[in-house]
Amino acid sequence: MKETTLEVRGMSCGHCVNAIEGSVGELPGVLQVKVDLQKAQVSVSYDEATSSPTAIKENIEEQGYGVA
Repeated sequence: MKETTLEVRGMSCGHCVNAIEGSVGELPGVLQVKVDLQKAQVSVSYDEATSSPTAIKENIEEQGYGVA
């Protein structure tokens, strides 16, 4: 299991948290997703055999959020 934390711009409310946690959580190999609005971060635990930071980043960007 690997873990990555991404800086995400554009999150402002509970809807943003639910959208990101729900969408990223459905990606193959993702085990856990935690959004921290105050820090503007998304932490993800994933199985590196079936997921990657690139796939996670792309999923978040497809929802309209910016990833640093």
